[in-house]
Amino acid sequence: MPALPLNPTRLADGYDWALPQRLNMAEECLGHPSDALAIIDLTGGTRADVTFGDLARMVDGLAARLLAERVEVGDRVGVLLSQSPWCAAAHLAIWKIGAISVPLFKLFQRDALANRVGDAGARLVLTDEDGVALLGDLATPLIAAEAGIATDPLPFAETGPETPAVLIYTSGTTGSPKGALHGHRVLRGHLPGVALSHDHLGQPGDVLWTPADWAWIGGLFDVLMPALALGVPVVAARREKFSPEGCAEIITEGGVRNIFFPPTALRMLKAADTHLPGLRSVASGGEPLGAEMLAWGRKAFGLEINEFYGQTECNMIVSSCGAEFPARPGAIGKPVPGHVVDVLDADGQPTSEEGDVAVKRGSASMMLEYWNRPDATAEKVQGDWLITGDRGVWEGAYLRFVGREDDVITSAGYRIGPAEIEDCLLTHQAVATVGVVGKPDPIRAEIVKAYVVLKPGAEAQAEELQDYVKSRLASYSYPREIAFLDALPMTVTGKVIRKELKARAVAEATGGV
Repeated sequence: MPALPLNPTRLADGYDWALPQRLNMAEECLGHPSDALAIIDLTGGTRADVTFGDLARMVDGLAARLLAERVEVGDRVGVLLSQSPWCAAAHLAIWKIGAISVPLFKLFQRDALANRVGDAGARLVLTDEDGVALLGDLATPLIAAEAGIATDPLPFAETGPETPAVLIYTSGTTGSPKGALHGHRVLRGHLPGVALSHDHLGQPGDVLWTPADWAWIGGLFDVLMPALALGVPVVAARREKFSPEGCAEIITEGGVRNIFFPPTALRMLKAADTHLPGLRSVASGGEPLGAEMLAWGRKAFGLEINEFYGQTECNMIVSSCGAEFPARPGAIGKPVPGHVVDVLDADGQPTSEEGDVAVKRGSASMMLEYWNRPDATAEKVQGDWLITGDRGVWEGAYLRFVGREDDVITSAGYRIGPAEIEDCLLTHQAVATVGVVGKPDPIRAEIVKAYVVLKPGAEAQAEELQDYVKSRLASYSYPREIAFLDALPMTVTGKVIRKELKARAVAEATGGV
């Protein structure tokens, strides 16, 4: 792959994506010498090195299996696998034959899986034995590891930059989660930002890892696929829960030099006063870190934590790069090459005041559309701009993140849509109405808080409702706090006024109530 023409001193000027007419992400990721190291696998208890040749044979084995199952160009295939070489191979195999991969998270329960599998129309899901039990009858499971290793390579499908390749579901404030459909250009779109956030990733000896699951865009396209595309070995490691001790073990066993840490992981490391010397780069994204965390990072790692910003719909559009310019507390960096980012006023015009953070059409990491949601797509992409829904303001060349316009909850690095939790709780026989918001939390940034009104004469305990959500959605998205009220603030049309509940939760967190 040609070197990326990065010029961080002129971050958004004169960058040409130079996208070829024929482009396939699997080919981009596998185009390295067969004996070069691709994945350092720590999932089996001992280290196992997977070369690009090994990975290519795994991909071809899976691709042959999918073709035997009559998977065609444009078909959606789920991937319900945690960090592992087979997870990487599954996505690559789907892209190689021109189909569309749908990342699915192992912590999802039946309702959450049903929403995504059903909306995507995925009749097949590549998974493992644990995933088979989770899926039930939602789709036909194919055990990835049973596909075997191919001896004869298969051709790459004739795909282009706009050919659909991956469907990633993102949480929203109303309705069910929306699927952001991306083309084969999305990987190219991530490379400049990933390179910047790791002080020019791809230096001799670089090895990349993240504790974030590869089912999310942060794990899949901020770490796994860019590392493969750049020929940087990536570590696959699974732990039930993140811990400072486990983190240090993975770094040692995998020879990790470059890490993407979600902010919650950094807070846990800071709380344990964990120092991790020997790293070359640490990147973080999801929410601003602040001056105190950045100062701690310099002591704990001996380097700057590079913050970056983006969304599932258009990712890696703003980044810091300690090798090129100093971090500014409260700012999330400067626009990444190729992404024209601005702050717009109420009339959709660039402004020097606080406004809507927006990305101009042409960014290679911008989604094609929301899957089967033309109205939502039209609302998100207005004229020449994709409106992020976040508020920001310029400080010279730096972008300062102000806050979210919507009600999406950011908890422990996960973006959680309140509507999905509300819908789940409303199916409980005792619940009449419910409103869900994020409550500020020093460790997780926010926790999910539910305000519940019970039906007349009905009874329910908070723990019962928490377990109810846990068993149907995901273990990270259940309400950690539940308050029972006589009534919720409502609009005249009967919609819950989340802003009032949010203000109440903030007051509770700050001692105002």
